[in-house]
Amino acid sequence: MSDTAPADETRSTVGRPGHVEAAAHPEALSERVVAVVVTYNREQLLAQCLDGLAAQDRRPDAVVVIDNASTDASGRVADEHPLGADVVHLHRNVGGAGGFAAGIARALVRHDADWVWVMDDDTVPRPGALAALLEALGSSPVRLSVLSSRAVWTDGRDHPMNTQRTRLGASSREKRDAARAGGRPIRTASYVSALLNGQDVRRLGLPHADYFIWSDDFEHTGRLLRHGRGLQVPSSVVEHRTARFGNAQTSPGSRFYYDVRNRLWALLRTDSFTPLERVLHGGRTALGWLGVLARHRGDVAGVGLRGVLAALRRGPRPSAAVLAADGEAAADVRAIERAAGR
Repeated sequence: MSDTAPADETRSTVGRPGHVEAAAHPEALSERVVAVVVTYNREQLLAQCLDGLAAQDRRPDAVVVIDNASTDASGRVADEHPLGADVVHLHRNVGGAGGFAAGIARALVRHDADWVWVMDDDTVPRPGALAALLEALGSSPVRLSVLSSRAVWTDGRDHPMNTQRTRLGASSREKRDAARAGGRPIRTASYVSALLNGQDVRRLGLPHADYFIWSDDFEHTGRLLRHGRGLQVPSSVVEHRTARFGNAQTSPGSRFYYDVRNRLWALLRTDSFTPLERVLHGGRTALGWLGVLARHRGDVAGVGLRGVLAALRRGPRPSAAVLAADGEAAADVRAIERAAGR
């Protein structure tokens, strides 16, 4: 099957009386899965994340850890963990976005990943998390580009930072396809735990490293799912062990700059979303920002204005340029982006 085939062309027996729809990913359980973890100064949480990966019922075939120039013992924790991860120590902190760009590229270029399982260092997957994603993949009657886990906080509540809405306008057939695989159709996914189709990343490119933090996953999975199918799998559970229960806008502080700049970049400077989606996402985002301004008043107004001006002034720099201080990582990123024509 071509990796450029539209989702609806992946059915092999649809509409034939007496036949059952074939799964679109019959080799799902045997394909090569590489986990990618990005860490910065969270040694204890990183150890818990790696422990969770080591305890998987179906362990990843390899693990890549991107140490974002941590100043604590995070790099040593990754190096010495018995999981035996491929640890990359960057020379400068390029944020979660830069770390994921480098890590996904490394998984594809140096570990020949079929699927890349991405997560933050404060994500602790429960033992059946990966197996549930692969079981859903193997049950899907249509080709999938992204599968996402259910993220809960430490008390078991669904984490508001990682909620994913059902795909707007999903047809009854799309919903049936998703239900057959044990999930629901989604349009974007959080990098707290997302399984990315390696073929699609090679074809469509990596997340933008210049986002630094926030909305890199929104834009990238939006790109992968503009014409692909995504599935949220509630039986795949990870704990997102943030310090507080809330979303990214609960107490943004100076990081509000990235929230504003990056969301505008994603909606105005990419083709990851349709015109209607840009309007709907933009309206929802604007309402969220108004709520932030109402709660924090003048504390973030100037920060947000700087984000608007930065987004209007220029778009994100090439990811290889952002990672220029780390030649090997930049070379991996450049290889994937060139193949994708980006």
